[in-house]
Amino acid sequence: MVTTLSSLPTLEVALELDHPAAAVVTADEWATWFAQWGQQMALEGSPIAAYELSLKLTTDDAIASLNQQFRQLDQPTDVLSFAALETDFPLTDDQLATEPLYLGDIIISLDTAARQAQEADHSLRWETVWLATHGFLHLLGWDHPDDQTLAAMLAQQSTLLEAIGLTPDK
Repeated sequence: MVTTLSSLPTLEVALELDHPAAAVVTADEWATWFAQWGQQMALEGSPIAAYELSLKLTTDDAIASLNQQFRQLDQPTDVLSFAALETDFPLTDDQLATEPLYLGDIIISLDTAARQAQEADHSLRWETVWLATHGFLHLLGWDHPDDQTLAAMLAQQSTLLEAIGLTPDK
């Protein structure tokens, strides 16, 4: 799905829905929201003409396998992000203007998200979008190795959700 808002470069979101509850957010909503978040995170004005990322909504079993493979943790987690830009690689100005820049992959376990939503007394929809903002920030280079950076990242997630009018609902 491709969404363009004002002067924002194109942001393509490739969705992989591997869970019965994946329709908690529509493809159009994901495309619009990621485009808005991209604009808010200063992708606007970038020399890059287009961005793309993938979002997979899956099960605990699937994410546990990835968590074991890439983080050596034999358990499910709520969200994993694999940033494509963690290493430097040269791109020509022509490439930046004509080819989408792949930001990376966000994988969310809807099983874990459902448990967390129930524990926090809000909807699966809100929890899923909250986790997507967390993954998106990781793709843009944010990290939280300590309490201060975690607090800043969580505050930015709240700002992104406020921008799309989403609040923790019941």
